[in-house]
Amino acid sequence: MSSNLAYRPATELRSRIGEGDLSPVTLVESCLERIDDLDGEINAFVTVREDGAIEDARRAERAIEEGRNLGPLHGLPVAVKDLTDVGGVRTTYGSVPYADHVPEENAVVVDRLQDAGAIVLGKTNTPEFGRKTVTTNRVAGTTANPWDPSRTVGGSSGGSAAALAAGMTPLATGSDAAGSIRVPAAACGVYGLVPDFGRVPIGSRPDAFVNVHPYTYVGPMARTVADAALLLDVLAGPHPTEPFSLPARERPYAESLRGDLDGLEVAYSPDLGIFTVDSTVRSVVGDAVSAFEDAGATLSPADAVFEDWYRLHDALEVLLQDRYLGLYDGCKRDDGIDLLDRPGEVTDEVISRIESATHLEPIDVRRAERVRTGAVDAVEEVLADADLLVTPTLALPPFPKETHPSAIEGEPIDPLHGWALTWPFNLTGHPAASVPLGTTDDGLPVGVQLVGPRLGDDLVLGASAALERASGWDDSFPPETV
Repeated sequence: MSSNLAYRPATELRSRIGEGDLSPVTLVESCLERIDDLDGEINAFVTVREDGAIEDARRAERAIEEGRNLGPLHGLPVAVKDLTDVGGVRTTYGSVPYADHVPEENAVVVDRLQDAGAIVLGKTNTPEFGRKTVTTNRVAGTTANPWDPSRTVGGSSGGSAAALAAGMTPLATGSDAAGSIRVPAAACGVYGLVPDFGRVPIGSRPDAFVNVHPYTYVGPMARTVADAALLLDVLAGPHPTEPFSLPARERPYAESLRGDLDGLEVAYSPDLGIFTVDSTVRSVVGDAVSAFEDAGATLSPADAVFEDWYRLHDALEVLLQDRYLGLYDGCKRDDGIDLLDRPGEVTDEVISRIESATHLEPIDVRRAERVRTGAVDAVEEVLADADLLVTPTLALPPFPKETHPSAIEGEPIDPLHGWALTWPFNLTGHPAASVPLGTTDDGLPVGVQLVGPRLGDDLVLGASAALERASGWDDSFPPETV
C-alpha cells in the first residue's frame, strides 16, 4: 500500500472517497500491493480476493460516478477472519479437512459489510477452529508480528491484527471466545473491541445457542477507536436469526467518542488477583493508566477481583469442551468429516479438547455455570463503585513465535490462557476492549484492557477514544523495515 495511504484512518479514507478525492480502485490496489510486498513475511492472509476485490472496487467507483447513495463503508477494504464465512470465497477455519472449503452463503456480518459498501480483501489467518491464543495452523502456517517478525501475534484473530498493524487493510473483523480479539490487538498494537453480547449477530446454525458457552463475539478491529466505531455501527443491530439480539441503538457509536474522562471512576487491577504479570508489563501499563488521571478520571485500586485462577479456568475449559463437542458433532453430521479420524491433519489441541468433552457429564456444565455466576458477581461488585475496570490485556509482551510461555519471572503459568487477562470476561459477558498505549524498551506493543458494565459498550468506546487522544498512540506504527 502506498506510503500516503497505508496508515490513514478508515474514517479519513471514507471521507475522501465520498468527496471524490480518492478512488476505491486506487485504495484497493494499494492494499493489494502492500499485501504482495509484506505478506510473504507476515503471513496475515490465508486467501486474497485479488481479482474479486478489484472488480468490487470498480463497481464502487461506478456507483459514485452515477450519483447513487453510498453506504457508510463505501469503497473501504476490510479483512475477514477465516472463521467467518464469505460466500464463494475459500474459508478454511484453519483446518486441513476444510482447506478447500468454499461456503455458498455469507455470514450475517459479511452481508452487513457488503451492504454498507465494504470490499472484502480476503480471509485472515487463525489457529484451527480458533483453538489457540497464538496464530498458526497446518493450512497456512504461522503469522508474524509486524513490530518484530520473530514474535507472536497472539490469537486467534491474529491474521486480522497483523494485517492492520502492517497497513495492509484499514479495517478487519475478529471473533472472541476467550480473548481472541483483544489478545492479538494488544500483541500487534491495534484496537479490538468485544461489544455487548447480542449487539452483533453471529447467526450460528444449526446451534443458535452455542455462543453463550462461553460468551462469544464478532467485533471490530482497527488502528483507531473511531475506525472501530465506524465498523461497529455497520455490524451492530438485531437480526431474526439471533436469539440474544439486543435492540437497535438510538444513536451511532461514533457519537460516543466525543466526551472526555472528567468525573469517570476507574478501578485499576494490575493482575485481577489471579494472574502473574511480567514486571515490564506492569510498568508500562502502570504508566499508561496514569493518563486516566491526567484526563480527569479518578483512579482507584481493585487488586483482587477474582480469588482462584484454577477454579475459574476449569469452568472456562468445561464450557469450551462442551462447545467443541458440538463442533465435532456438526462437522461429522453436516460435512461428513470426523475430526477424530483424521490423523496428521487435525491438531492435537483440537483433538484433546474434543476427547476431553466426551467425558463431560451434564453436572459438570452446571457446576461451571455456578462458578461463572460467581465471576459475574465479582465484576459487578467492582463496577458498583466504578464506571470502568482497567487491567493489562496480556501478562507479558509478545513472545517468540512457535513457542508457548510456561512461566513468567519464574512462576509457572498455563501456556494457553495463563498470560491473557481476557478470558474471565467471556465468562461474565461484560463489554471489553484492548487499547494500545505503550511499548516495552524493545519496542513491542503493550495493551490496556477496559471492561465496562453490561450494556455499556458505548462507555468503553468513549473512554478508549479519550485515552487514545491522551496517549497519541494513533500515530504509532511498526518499523517500516518489516
